[in-house]
Amino acid sequence: MSSLAGKRVVLGVTGGIAAYKSPDLVRRLRDRGAEVRVVMTASAEHFVTSLTFQAVSGRAVRTGLWDEAAEAAMGHIELARWADLVVVAPATADFMARLSAGMAGDLLTTLCLATEAPVRLAPAMNRLMWAHPATVRNAADLRARGVELLGPASGGQACGETGEGRMLEPLEIVDALEAGAASGVLAGRRVVVTAGPTREAIDPVRYLSNCSSGKMGYAVAAAAARAGAEVVLVSGPVTLPPPGGTRRVCVMSALEMHAAVMAEVDAADVFIAAAAVSDYRPESPAATKIKKSPEALALALVPNPDILADVAARAPRPFVVGFAAETGNLEGNARAKLDNKKLDMIAANLVGGGRGFDRDDNALTVYWPGGSQDLGVAPKAELAGALIGLIAARLPPAAGG
Repeated sequence: MSSLAGKRVVLGVTGGIAAYKSPDLVRRLRDRGAEVRVVMTASAEHFVTSLTFQAVSGRAVRTGLWDEAAEAAMGHIELARWADLVVVAPATADFMARLSAGMAGDLLTTLCLATEAPVRLAPAMNRLMWAHPATVRNAADLRARGVELLGPASGGQACGETGEGRMLEPLEIVDALEAGAASGVLAGRRVVVTAGPTREAIDPVRYLSNCSSGKMGYAVAAAAARAGAEVVLVSGPVTLPPPGGTRRVCVMSALEMHAAVMAEVDAADVFIAAAAVSDYRPESPAATKIKKSPEALALALVPNPDILADVAARAPRPFVVGFAAETGNLEGNARAKLDNKKLDMIAANLVGGGRGFDRDDNALTVYWPGGSQDLGVAPKAELAGALIGLIAARLPPAAGG
């Protein structure tokens, strides 16, 4: 079975002469079992009609950011969440420049910025445009941000010149996408990630919780999916959309998270505990709302189960990665948790004073028995990718591998 089977692919088509090849690309993606939705720029419509893409994809084509019918339901965000993979073919020099700059003036650039799915570009342009320092810089910037470029190839061009800048043929693009989907560093592995806070009920309207937004755990789940893993994300209450290519299990309390993890972890190769699980819960939550009173209120708290320690104690067990959010003595506290819970790896960061919680960036140091690596300060998506790389490097070979 093709590694693209069942994948949800958004194909972006920009205004290059190579757009005439894109309907064939849709057909070949569908032949490999992918479901395809097409987004066209205004320039692309000068080369191929939307009716052509509708015929070959079997789906309505999106052509504008201000499509009232679709945007009434925030259609560009729906597409960004729907996609397991975003492919732009052809990707013109203009499109690459706008995407590199983070511009979002049309549907396709907006979609690329709003998605957590992998983004792949198949460049197509004149050889001098491809070699221009601005394009070279934009290509390097996109690669550094995790966007993969497929090609371009060298050969005859529509302008009559010969050189590098020709879009790969549709079959070459599909083969490259298929190989990429099957050859990530965690291809064939199953990963369970926890993320977000838990809420422990005091009464029907109040709870104990913490400041976790879930952003780090969601970034880790997205990075594992990009690395080719089958990902189960066990999430506490957050406002984030599920990362593309993952299966999300939503829970509320620590007891619910414990039960969900134990139901999934036996089949896992890796368990990553990024959730901020409440250590305690009220012993006897009130059945009705506690009314305000001038008297002091005492809550009896009991410990929640230790999900991380319980997974690490299983036999057999997955490769177990913990997180440690500390307000001081980062290495000492992290290594104590690593040793006491018999973990394979732990990612630690300082919190408080505007650090860590509910931010788009973070600072991580990763520890394992006999080693460590400081990942520095970076966007959480970038740190998540680096963490997945470290896990993959230390992960034992798969059984039979």
